[in-house]
Amino acid sequence: MGNSMCVHLLNSNYELYIFNRSKEKAQNLIELGAHWCVNPKEIALKSKLIITIVGFPKDVTQVYFGPDGIFEGIQLNSILVDMTTSKPQIAIEIYEKAKEKEAYSLDAPVSGGQKGAIEGKLAIMVGGDREIFDQILPIFEILGDNIAYMGKEGAGQHTKMSNQILIASTMVGVVESLLYGYKAGINLDDIINVIGKGAAASWSINNLGRQIASKNFDPGFYIKHFIKDMGIALQEAKNMNLSLPGLSLVYQFYMSAKAMGFENLGTQGLYKVFERMNNL
Repeated sequence: MGNSMCVHLLNSNYELYIFNRSKEKAQNLIELGAHWCVNPKEIALKSKLIITIVGFPKDVTQVYFGPDGIFEGIQLNSILVDMTTSKPQIAIEIYEKAKEKEAYSLDAPVSGGQKGAIEGKLAIMVGGDREIFDQILPIFEILGDNIAYMGKEGAGQHTKMSNQILIASTMVGVVESLLYGYKAGINLDDIINVIGKGAAASWSINNLGRQIASKNFDPGFYIKHFIKDMGIALQEAKNMNLSLPGLSLVYQFYMSAKAMGFENLGTQGLYKVFERMNNL
């Protein structure tokens, strides 16, 4: 997703300094004019606005707090924007460390997957200081079309957890609905044409449902990353003494997907788990 987001920024004539663990995956950005850096520290030394989007919370911690990390080279009054879906507590830790360094931070996780990143139509949920959000809003508007300030540091991550909880339960509904239709002998695209426009309409049925119908399980968003997100949401719910039995059940289904070797499929790959459960 970060690659597509960088393309939009380059096309908007921003000067970019970039780093990725695999340089070859950033070669297209270098060819478009981005400047390669050897580590996050070098980016911090050369940039006053630093945007990160990585895979897992441990990667966020490494990029910001590790050796040659952002905080090793951060400049006064820099603005940090972490767009990874990560733990709210890590967002708070980054915010507090930035304040120590006389800098600022926002947690700004996104929703919309690879398709949204390519089209510049991500939903962006932001936590941190309102005045910093207002300052960075023109950048967000290049990357997304549904941008919301949600409150203090960590609020963006909590909002993304709400998003993932809803998607999790919706995906079970999508899979069971289409599996039922398949078993009844009805064309899945025909089903989606009808129910995708009624009370059952959702982004998941109209987009991921179509992929299921065509047996396309390529990732717009990996199962392994969805498992990470659900794990964070369950831990945060536990911290709040909140019971989420629906999410707990879906989490087990996706853990089954991982056990079956499907972790690198898209989230619609859950369909394969239900197929196997029903010996189809």
